[in-house]
Amino acid sequence: MDLLSPIQYIKGVGPRRAFLLQKLGIETLKDALFYLPVRYEDRKAIKKIINLSFGEVQTVSGRVLKTEVHPASPRRPRLKLLSVVIADDSGSLTAKWFNQSYLAKIFKPSQNVIFYGPVKVGFRGNGFEMMNPEFEIIDDEDEDTDFLSTGRIVPVYGLTEGLSQRQLRTIINSCLKNALPHISDPMPAEIIARLGLPGLKESIEAVHFPPPEMALADLNSGTSPVHQRLSFDELFALQLGLAALKNRETAQKGISFGPTGKLTGQLLERLPFKLTDAQKRVIEDIMKDMKAPAPMSRLIQGDVGSGKTIVAFVAMLAAVESGYQAAIMAPTEILAEQHYLNIQGMADFLGLKIQLLTGSKKEKEYAAIASGEADIIVGTHALIQEAVSFKKLGLIVIDEQHRFGVMQRAALRKKGMNPDTIIMTATPIPRTLAMTLYGDLDYSLIDELPPNRKPVDTKVVRESQKDSVYEMISRETSAGRQVYVVYPLIEESEKISLKDAITGAEALKKKFPELKTGLIHGRLTSAAREEIMRDFKRGEMNILVSTTVIEVGVDVPNATLMLIIHAERFGLPQLHQLRGRVGRGAERSYCVLMNYGGSIDARKRLDIMAKTNDGFRIAEEDLNIRGPGEFFGTRQSGLPDLKAANLLRDYKLIETARKEAFALIDKDPSLSGHAKLRRALEDFWGKKIEIFKTA
Repeated sequence: MDLLSPIQYIKGVGPRRAFLLQKLGIETLKDALFYLPVRYEDRKAIKKIINLSFGEVQTVSGRVLKTEVHPASPRRPRLKLLSVVIADDSGSLTAKWFNQSYLAKIFKPSQNVIFYGPVKVGFRGNGFEMMNPEFEIIDDEDEDTDFLSTGRIVPVYGLTEGLSQRQLRTIINSCLKNALPHISDPMPAEIIARLGLPGLKESIEAVHFPPPEMALADLNSGTSPVHQRLSFDELFALQLGLAALKNRETAQKGISFGPTGKLTGQLLERLPFKLTDAQKRVIEDIMKDMKAPAPMSRLIQGDVGSGKTIVAFVAMLAAVESGYQAAIMAPTEILAEQHYLNIQGMADFLGLKIQLLTGSKKEKEYAAIASGEADIIVGTHALIQEAVSFKKLGLIVIDEQHRFGVMQRAALRKKGMNPDTIIMTATPIPRTLAMTLYGDLDYSLIDELPPNRKPVDTKVVRESQKDSVYEMISRETSAGRQVYVVYPLIEESEKISLKDAITGAEALKKKFPELKTGLIHGRLTSAAREEIMRDFKRGEMNILVSTTVIEVGVDVPNATLMLIIHAERFGLPQLHQLRGRVGRGAERSYCVLMNYGGSIDARKRLDIMAKTNDGFRIAEEDLNIRGPGEFFGTRQSGLPDLKAANLLRDYKLIETARKEAFALIDKDPSLSGHAKLRRALEDFWGKKIEIFKTA
């Protein structure tokens, strides 16, 4: 039986349980081995009955004295109560189960059993009771009896309805017996020895059924040696794949750009501001990469308002000056349109042709791109459609890469001859985690905001305080400044009771009839949205009511107040991005988060926003609240799912795994000397990306 054998054929499973296990993501023997416990309970100490403590969860052993099934009460005759009395040499205890009378066939007189459960006072204050305890039958004649649920450190798993802890432990134990003989460790022996890692077989066995000497605290925190071995294996496979990708890309012949610097010089002369030292440093990194013969793959990370777009635009000008086209891909149409507006404003006086390509565009746009008439192309994922061909694509800029994924990035690269790639993200990610998500990229950080950017004063208010918010709107607009009001919905929904943008805009028009109030949302045409944003930027309206389409948008220095309705419905990155729309001018700016209730996590998010403007601090708090899987959105990121590793807890392991993986790929780029490891790596990544080129 191999590791990919269907779980249905394991002893004690069968078709019905296989269906239930499938709900947990367990379809094969291997899936079961890596379905790790969510926590552990120490059930080693077996107490004498006389020494039990009321109100505590404890383990006890004894012989069955009697088993009875009777109605729970005269008024509820259908509700059956099973009671099993056991005794040791110090006293007796009664265990009870409602509507589980089938268990009566399991317990036989004089049989030895172990019970584990909460200890209660017995009926009418007599003796000890346990309700619904977990139990183990001790078979005196069978020396191979497995104690899986009592008398040891016991694993506790995530369950689905119809499957009990006891059943799942038995199934996983059967899987271990079937699988362990077939497990072969693909990790190079020198790495295991150098890092002092435990063996793979013993780690898989002990992570499910730990030996008694293992510390419960280490097991529950995931820092036990066996947890760390399994976590290292995943992180090593992840980094090994990224190292192989990077090695392959570096080995390819790319474009050696030779920009004159003329267009860049003209741009910098016309800019109304000076570049920060951080922007200059990152531009230097990019120019060095672009002049080199290997294809560039660089991540630019910078907080909201740090000036990533201008840095990317300088790189695009370098490509155009060298006779190539440049493309920028954004995750949504509105973001693509806003990039287009920003870039067009800077490119018009340089005599460049900028082309916008979204899902709604037609053949005319394709022709301009294919002929080379378009110098810079701004678009959504429409850029990677088969119908789109470039004349001479030299540079790709991808915005908010975590919303695309490795495969889409690779598809866009195929549109040119190994073009250079810049990935931009405004999602602040701690460096060690960036190494995981973007491990095949070089890394640049714009860690400085322009000197005119001031922290935005942020406060949380309840609906009952809306009069004070109206006063703020009145004060800011009277001073000639502008206001954003953001809603989670476009129009009222019958299913969820949330304030909506259309109703909100009407209410504001009535409240402030002397002010010009505009409305923008995703259902408007591109042209209509563009016109509204232009009007707002020109100061032709005082208040702009919006859905999250302005999350990343046009720079309006005169906007000084951001009001977010139902702020509890938004995630931290969204709130941080929205707040970044104000505070771009010389005046003091404000962000008001109107809270209508919500979960504890929602309140935590709003408190964090009120306390700090630091994007990295916000990102770390977001990681703590949501956990890495949801934070990164692993489906979109193109990375394999991690079952054992935790990107927050295991940050030191990430660094070690990266160092070991890149060193191994340097020595053996195609892993030809490590056949088992290569197979394990390809299995880990599956069809997400092609790690090794096949001939």
